[in-house]
Amino acid sequence: MAHVCDYEGSNYQRVFWTTERRYEDLAEHRAVRKLLPPTGDLLVEIGAGFGRLADLYDNYRQVILLDYAESMLQQAQKRWGHDPRFRFVQADVYRLPFRTGRLDSLVMVRVMHHLKDVPTALAELSRVLRSDGCAVLEYANKRNLKSIGRFLTHHQTWSPFEEPPYEFVPLNFDFHPRWMQRQLQENGWQIQRQLAVSHFRWSLFKRLFPAEWLAWADDKAQGIGGAWKLTPSLFVQAKPTHSVYEGGTIFRCPACGYETLSAGEGALRCPRCGAVWPIVDGIYHFR
Repeated sequence: MAHVCDYEGSNYQRVFWTTERRYEDLAEHRAVRKLLPPTGDLLVEIGAGFGRLADLYDNYRQVILLDYAESMLQQAQKRWGHDPRFRFVQADVYRLPFRTGRLDSLVMVRVMHHLKDVPTALAELSRVLRSDGCAVLEYANKRNLKSIGRFLTHHQTWSPFEEPPYEFVPLNFDFHPRWMQRQLQENGWQIQRQLAVSHFRWSLFKRLFPAEWLAWADDKAQGIGGAWKLTPSLFVQAKPTHSVYEGGTIFRCPACGYETLSAGEGALRCPRCGAVWPIVDGIYHFR
């Protein structure tokens, strides 16, 4: 099993998003809104954290916020627990607890750059999405203007033009667009559309201009920027190439892959392997 980046107990919401990332938050909201179907039956956000993007899912009948860290899900509950459409699931992206072809929409933002085994994760994401479904996936781009400039002026040693992923700190990766496109195609995905996001992720711009102005300008450049792919963040709209719609219940056993779980008091149970997956304080635990 690949290593997983765990945000358990972190102050990610307060420190990272409260003030200094206002522009990025607005720009990413605009990108997801462009790529995600406006309505649907069942949407899952992978690595949802504290539910930062969940206001985009108003017209979905069911929404599952999934994260590896229980503390992140508890924060998400405080924001969205009043809405009966939401469920909160603790699970691993490499072993998703969803039936094959069961989801019709999927969002994964600011997660890919923590994945050491991208092909396995992409194959698993493709498995759970129905063939006519839509995924919005984001990844960190190593071939961005800032890294190109730093490399050409000898301020960084690694090349942004080389395709292999670059791990700049443990479990934090930047990816070359050609490498990522190949991984998507080889692991069950057909790319529909691409956007370039965070054109103005520079401290000088953020000091000089309001976040709302920068997000508006970014919005205008996202489409054409998707052709050049020179921003630090790239968004992809894709659909699976081989899954089918299964319907039925939502969850399956992540331990053995059995497609149907039995509901019990405060837990789901696997009839095949006997694994018990508890539901505690409204959180489904599949780790």
